[in-house]
Amino acid sequence: MEECLSRTREREIRRSVKETYRAVAERPRGNVPYPVGRASATRLGYRAEWLAGIPATVLRRFVGVGNPFAVRPPRRGERVLDVGCGCGLDAFVASRMVGPEGRVVGLDLTAEMVRWPRAAAKAWPLGNLQFRVGFAEKIPFEDATFDEVISNGVLNLVPDKDAAFAEIARVLRPGGVFAAADLLVVDTVPAAVLADLDAWST
Repeated sequence: MEECLSRTREREIRRSVKETYRAVAERPRGNVPYPVGRASATRLGYRAEWLAGIPATVLRRFVGVGNPFAVRPPRRGERVLDVGCGCGLDAFVASRMVGPEGRVVGLDLTAEMVRWPRAAAKAWPLGNLQFRVGFAEKIPFEDATFDEVISNGVLNLVPDKDAAFAEIARVLRPGGVFAAADLLVVDTVPAAVLADLDAWST
C-alpha cells in the first residue's frame, strides 16, 4: 500500500511540475521565483559569445539556476545529453561547443517546453541538435551513449532522484562527465512543504 501511495505521489508531483512548466513555456516571467532570460544567463556566467545568435524564443525562456558549463564545458566531437532541457538554451550552447562532429540531445518532461527548441533547431546551422520528451528516471537511450550529461535546475524537481541518478550513470560512457547546476537543501524540509505540490514544482 505504501509503495502504491508513493507511486501515486510521484505521479502527482510530475503532473504539478508539468503544469508549472507548461505555463513557463508560454510566459516565463512570473512563473518561477528567480530571474529568467538573457539577464539571468549573463548573471550566471554565460559568456556573450555563447549567447550570440541563440534564437530569441529560446533565450527568453531560459529558467536555469546555475551554469553547468562552469563545471566542465563539453568538448569538440562529444555526445551530450541535457536532462531537463526546458527551452533548450544549454543544449544550443553545448551544440556550439561540440561542433558539427558532436551530437546534443535535449530531454524534457514537458512537451510544451520542447516545442520551442525543436522549432528553433530547424534553422540552427550545425544540425547536431535533437529534442525529445521523456523522464529523467527513464532516459530513452542505450547504456554508455553519452560522453557528458548536463542538467540545470531540474533534478530538484524529480520525485525519484535515486532513479534519475542511476539513469544518468547508465547512459554515460565509462569515465564520462556529469555536470549539473541545481538547488540544494541544506536543512530539514518541513513536512508541510514536502506536502505542497507547488513547492515541488518551483
